[in-house]
Amino acid sequence: QVQLVESGGGLVQPGGSLRLSCAASGSIFNIYDMGWYRQAPGKQRELVAAITRGSYTNYANSVKGRFTISRDNAKNTVYLQMNSLKPEDTAVYLCNADVKTRDLTRRGYWGQGTQVTVSS
Repeated sequence: QVQLVESGGGLVQPGGSLRLSCAASGSIFNIYDMGWYRQAPGKQRELVAAITRGSYTNYANSVKGRFTISRDNAKNTVYLQMNSLKPEDTAVYLCNADVKTRDLTRRGYWGQGTQVTVSS
């Protein structure tokens, strides 16, 4: 089994910054793509940023230039640095990882999410 645990969410004022972390643990052989999604009340879940094992990245247009996704493969951890936060960034942020476990099966896993609230 694989567990993903997010941390770093909280309440921040517009223009502020937060850094989210997501650490994977369990019977991990390799982790391929990792990503951050978010879901706000009344809205569909959307991909915020994704990163491959080789650190190729892509971002939602709404966060380009403000957010940076990165990863530490040795720590099985993905990060999301969020700068210049806006109220519309308020959402539950969820980590996702494409994981090959030690039995060589491969599937996606989700964390429980961390709340990010941007408000004055």
